[in-house]
Amino acid sequence: MFQRILVPVDGSNTSNLALQWAVKLAKEQQAQIEVVYVIDDINLGQETGYTPDELVDALRKSGQEILRRAEALLREAGMTAATKLLEIETFGHHVADMIADEAKIWSADVIVIGTHGRRGVTHFFLGSVAERVVRIATTPVLLIRGK
Repeated sequence: MFQRILVPVDGSNTSNLALQWAVKLAKEQQAQIEVVYVIDDINLGQETGYTPDELVDALRKSGQEILRRAEALLREAGMTAATKLLEIETFGHHVADMIADEAKIWSADVIVIGTHGRRGVTHFFLGSVAERVVRIATTPVLLIRGK
C-alpha cells in the first residue's frame, strides 16, 4: 500500500515519535523513507529585508544535525533512509508548502508528520505546520499526536 513515506522532522520529541511510527509502517509495508528538514530563512528577513549569513549558516547546521539524529534513529531500527535539507527560496512560501511539494516531487505515498495538538491561544499564535500540510497536500497525511 505505502512504498514511499515522507517524514518531516524538526528535532522535537513529537517529530521523533512520528519518525518512529514511520519506521514501523515502513517495516510492515517494506517501504522507503525520506526524512526532510525545512529551513525557513527567506521569511526571517521579511520585515527588514536582511538575513545575516551567520544566522542562515546556523540554521543549516542545525537542520543537518537534526537529520543526522534521524539517520541514527533509523540505523538503530535497522533501516536506512534518504535525507534532504530543504530551503525556502520563495518569499511567502511556508514550511508546509515545501513539505507538500517534496511529497509530490519524491512521489510519496504518505506523509507521516507529528502534531503538537495545540489549542486555543497557543494554536492561534503558533499555528500548525501539520494542520496546513493536511489542508494543502495532495498526498495522504498521517498525523502522529505528541505525548
